[in-house]
Parts: sequence; structure tokens; C-alpha cells
Amino acid sequence: MMLPRTALALAFALAFGPASGQSQPKAVVELFTSQGCASCPPADALLNELAKDPQVIALTLAVDYWDYIGWKDTLALHGHSLRQKAYADQRPDRKVYTPQMVVDGNHSTKGSDRAAVQRALMAARQGGGLPLTLDVRRDGDAIEIHLPKGDPGAEGAEVWACPVSRTQNVAIGRGENGGRNVTYANVVRGWVRVGPWQGQEGHYRVLLKDLHRDGVDAVAVLLQAGTNIAPGRIFGASLIPLD
Repeated sequence: MMLPRTALALAFALAFGPASGQSQPKAVVELFTSQGCASCPPADALLNELAKDPQVIALTLAVDYWDYIGWKDTLALHGHSLRQKAYADQRPDRKVYTPQMVVDGNHSTKGSDRAAVQRALMAARQGGGLPLTLDVRRDGDAIEIHLPKGDPGAEGAEVWACPVSRTQNVAIGRGENGGRNVTYANVVRGWVRVGPWQGQEGHYRVLLKDLHRDGVDAVAVLLQAGTNIAPGRIFGASLIPLD
């Protein structure tokens, strides 16, 4: 059964508590999607809703493995396909498909199923959510990142900065979604490894020129266990505008 929008919003409020303009994000949702996937537009629309919640950092990660079926995804990065596969390698099910959402790096679900997405968000909350608060702000021509002390686990963690386009409208010309106009929210346009984190309090600085991509107007910062080839739980995150 699909939850209506109002019910979904209420469920988020029950899961994470009341939102405010000062709320720290309590979940990161990554949607692996493709313009060549007929079942993806409902998930894209759901991510647009999630992106409006200040307690959720909702990111679109377009993959390229459906490009051969008649339409080359204009937003896809091969690295996103590799990231999705790396996530799957850490799970017993090892499933890779679109649309797939991954919550906090360790809860996977069908991205177009509202009820399943809500269950994944609840599971993330019950597992502790995002335990660390990141202080991320713009300082002139750079992004300053401050991390508190914490426990990264035996595998350690890494800090990533992702240039983001907050809204992208795409007219799809061919393929399974040919003739459709789709709006994507918080489209990730690249990945910049800022540095390792072993639990110490730390400061990092990323130059804006290293994040520059066409259409980019925000940056997402993720503190995530493991590495790019073996990603784990996300400990903390922030999304800030650049304009």
C-alpha cells in the first residue's frame, strides 16, 4: 500500500521529531536512478518531496548502466554505478537495481515504494541515525568543515564533498521515458575526497574551484565509514547552498 503525501510527511515527523530551520539532518537518502528507467519517475518525485524536509539530505545519483537501451542519461556518472555496486557488496542481498534508495549508507529499499522508504527511515532512526553533527560553512573561496570527536569504528572513515545541483529539469528524448519531462532534486555532480577521519576533532578546507561544475549551486558533505570501494555507515552530513 502506498502512503499518501500527507501521511508520509506525518510519518517522517513521528520518526525524527518536529523540524525547524535550525534542525540538524537526521538521515541521508541516496536515490540511484536513471532517465532510461521506466519505473524511476515516481521515485524521482518522492525524492523531490524528501529534499524539502530539513531533517533529510536527499541526493540524486544518476547511474549509467541503462544508457544502452535507447537514451544516454544526461546526469549520469559512472562513479555512481560503482558506488551502488560497492554498497551492494556490503549487503547480504547484493542487489543492484533502479530505483534504489540507500538510507544512511546501510539501509536499502525500493525507491518508489513510500511505505518501504518510511520503514528504511525508521530503521535508520532506531539504529542511531546520524550520530555526529558537522559544522560546515562557506568562508570566502572555500568550504570549511569542522568535525567533532567520535568513534569511526575499526575501518575508519572518510570526508567527502559533493557538488550538487539543487534542481535539474530534463526533457527525455528517447527510451522508456521518451517524451517525459522530469525534475530531479539535489543532483550529485561529482565526489571530492577531503581526507580521512580516525575519530579526532578536525578541521578541513575545500576550495570552491575544486567543486566547480556546470549548474552546481550547493555542496553536500558526508562523513562515511569505510572507503569508496567499501562504503559503510554515514556518521554525519550537511548540505549548504553556494549561491
